Amino acid sequence: MQRKFIDCRDYPSEMNCSLFMSADSEEELLEAAVQHAVAVHGHADTPELRETLRGLFKEDLRTAA
Repeated sequence: MQRKFIDCRDYPSEMNCSLFMSADSEEELLEAAVQHAVAVHGHADTPELRETLRGLFKEDLRTAA
């Protein structure tokens, strides 16, 4: 399984968030990203938010075998 990541710097916001998150499990990354989006960016935890975030995940090529 390839490590996944999401980087807030790729999606500019008024708060200039610079958080970078990665995980071996897509589900683990999704839960962390949702918590961050809700707590820091003021989003509501909805199925649409989860789908959007999951679509923004990228594969970490540094971990490729």
